[in-house]
Amino acid sequence: MIHYIKGELAALEEDKVIVDVGGVGYGIFMSGHSMGMLPPAGREVCIYTYLNVKEDAMQLFGFLTRDDLRVFKLLIGVNGIGPKGGQAILSVLSPDDLRFAVMSNDVKAISAAPGIGKKTAEKLILELKDKLKIEDALEHAVSGAETFGTAGGRHGEVQSEAVQALVALGYGSTEALKAVKKVEIMDDTDVETVLKQALKHMAF
Repeated sequence: MIHYIKGELAALEEDKVIVDVGGVGYGIFMSGHSMGMLPPAGREVCIYTYLNVKEDAMQLFGFLTRDDLRVFKLLIGVNGIGPKGGQAILSVLSPDDLRFAVMSNDVKAISAAPGIGKKTAEKLILELKDKLKIEDALEHAVSGAETFGTAGGRHGEVQSEAVQALVALGYGSTEALKAVKKVEIMDDTDVETVLKQALKHMAF
């Protein structure tokens, strides 16, 4: 199993990148979104990978974070979704956006991915509802990579309740998350205050 590939970014093609590792060029399929976040050619990159073995080929699919890779593996575990489909979904939805779409039964957001129809999106939601947790997305939003585990607790609970309340009011899960993330939460901030501030952000 190849967990990650670290080397010089040699080239970007239409749907994949070439990474030079000790004189060997590895072709790695990536979404356009992820490719757009890579540094210029010639710089060092570290790409987390999934090796897909077929009867007539071996393909490497690449991701910028371990979380992207973990969610991708969950996606391709759903019957009817292959590696290309999983990558298509992550090209239009970040892992956190996908978590909120699953929790709020947002079939429209998931079926916006190329090649993913309504029935497949509904099946994905049904199968992943217990595996993709909304708390994971909120922890990322609250604490970030540097402060993970130090800003959660009550702050995370307040954000979670606020997002769920906005979704219940009819707002999309993705826009609800983005609006709540813009609100500065203090120790004494309550859910009602977060909702009022979030609604102001959603008005623009």
